[in-house]
Amino acid sequence: MVSRIRDSGCPILINLTTGPGARFVPSDEDPNRGSELSTMMTPEARVQHVLELRPEICTLDVATMNFGTRAFVNVPDHLIKMATLVEEAGVKPEIEVFDLGHVRLARHLIETQGVLQAPLFQLCLGVPWGASADTESLLQMKRYLPEGARWSAFGISRAQFPIVAQSVILGGHVRVGLEDNLYLAKGELAPGNAALVKRAVNIIKSIGGDVATPDEARSMLGLARRQ
Repeated sequence: MVSRIRDSGCPILINLTTGPGARFVPSDEDPNRGSELSTMMTPEARVQHVLELRPEICTLDVATMNFGTRAFVNVPDHLIKMATLVEEAGVKPEIEVFDLGHVRLARHLIETQGVLQAPLFQLCLGVPWGASADTESLLQMKRYLPEGARWSAFGISRAQFPIVAQSVILGGHVRVGLEDNLYLAKGELAPGNAALVKRAVNIIKSIGGDVATPDEARSMLGLARRQ
């Protein structure tokens, strides 16, 4: 897929996930061991595709939490290894945080470990069982961000478009897409990601904001376009 995007000449930034490999579901017989539903992987395995494909951005989930019905496990030592590997490959980590404590951990890594400099944060709201998708949660997480950090936010499901507006009003950027929400409006399924993006663009412009081109986004983030 990455090759097809690049070969097409499309100028979009490519952001690959490193989320897989962090699911832990304890075995009923021995809770010290994972059941067959667990997918835990080494830090090196979780970023192997990033090192090979070298996208401009990749996610880094600074979060250990109950994620729906499973545990999502990202311990500090693993995060440091993953961040070091992708940054050495010239890839910018997008720090995904799902609650206030995750922001505090990210700040600790930035301040003490020499990784994640000039950080880019994604504030993830409404995911069970992280921070709620509301103004109060967004404000609290924003207040704890390092000074000068770039950030964006998203809300899942029906909170997607309200959080678009709130994020822009608070000086942040936005994320929309089918991973987080399937509907344009109540009962109206989105025909694709493009429709969700267009709705977000209309919201941004209606409150006096503007939308960056891919190259303008690269300039904001200090990224060089991949060839």
